[in-house]
Amino acid sequence: MSPKDCGHHDEERHKLHRRLFVAVLAFVILVLFIIFLIWLILRPTKPSFILHAATIYAFNVSSPNIFLTTNIQITLASRNPNNKIGIYYDKLDVYATYRGQQITLPTLLPSTYQGHKDVTIWSPFVYGNSVPVAPFLSESLNQDQMAGTVLINIKVDGRIRWKVGTFISGKYHLYVNCPAYVGVGGKMIGNSIAVGSAMKYQLVQNCHVDV
Repeated sequence: MSPKDCGHHDEERHKLHRRLFVAVLAFVILVLFIIFLIWLILRPTKPSFILHAATIYAFNVSSPNIFLTTNIQITLASRNPNNKIGIYYDKLDVYATYRGQQITLPTLLPSTYQGHKDVTIWSPFVYGNSVPVAPFLSESLNQDQMAGTVLINIKVDGRIRWKVGTFISGKYHLYVNCPAYVGVGGKMIGNSIAVGSAMKYQLVQNCHVDV
């Protein structure tokens, strides 16, 4: 075989490789376009969250150095409003804050899948033992203690995925913020009931959700 024939075969092989590459690339682009088109048509709506209740087992302030001990059980519901899209909750941490400061440890909620129009309910405990309160918050906390009511925020921080047919998306950041006015020192406010030594507050509070 002459060098000219060898060069011709090499050129044909390079052309074949280029054609295969272009074909594979075109197929991948087509698949991604179809997925994107389906995504636009279905348009996933973020889940809604409602804080139904908070049971205060402990909300104790020690002084002169301000330390806060809390033990709260919450009832939190999530609803998937989508008709054709499911939601995977991969990792959800729930915790409580007071005026922006985290006052409990994060509690990990169990991973779950939420089908179309489904509702999921969690009832975790969030607690913190002798958490030091920032000095600039101590006066506000003392005033709230004297008034017998306090505004806390129940927050959820986690990751979700969308499921459309057999397609499962990448992970998206989920952030939920649920404000809740509760009594302290056993004070009854609104629709509240005593549960042994604890006080349960029926809230049914809509939460702000970001995805």
